[in-house]
Amino acid sequence: MRTLVLNAAYEPIHLVTWEKAMCLVVTAKAEIVAEYDEVVRSVTQIYKLPSVVRLKRFVRSFRRTMNSRCTRRNILLRDRLTCQYCGDRMNHQNVTIDHVKPRCRGGTTVWDNVVAACHSCNRRKADMTPDEAGLRLMKIPRRPSWIDLLEESHRELINSWLPFIINKAG
Repeated sequence: MRTLVLNAAYEPIHLVTWEKAMCLVVTAKAEIVAEYDEVVRSVTQIYKLPSVVRLKRFVRSFRRTMNSRCTRRNILLRDRLTCQYCGDRMNHQNVTIDHVKPRCRGGTTVWDNVVAACHSCNRRKADMTPDEAGLRLMKIPRRPSWIDLLEESHRELINSWLPFIINKAG
């Protein structure tokens, strides 16, 4: 279970494990705003797991959560484990990350230059551009918003967090 952490002004900062959230609550650094139905038991008490906690002191977030990092995991989330050349759905073992403009030609690992690709399309493209290899991208790669990634990675939890992130997606 993941817990959404808000700063004192109710702005989303990041996600933590429920254990980390409980530590923040027990040490009086945060208060519980919303809870899951699941519980955890100590020797003497029963606690509902926190879904959303708010820090008691203001923490400047620098909009870190608003800018999604270009990592393998986030690229696969954005592209939904689908080859961006042939459209085949893959699993984590048979997916690769392809640079649209090859690195040997100065391409970098940034959101608008990397896509998920199956092994056969990646081999076919090799060190060429998609046009040179006779391939067409299904969609233009772009930086997803943090809310897009949050929805993909935590689809079942998003409803309990929606009131806290709905106006923060910009």
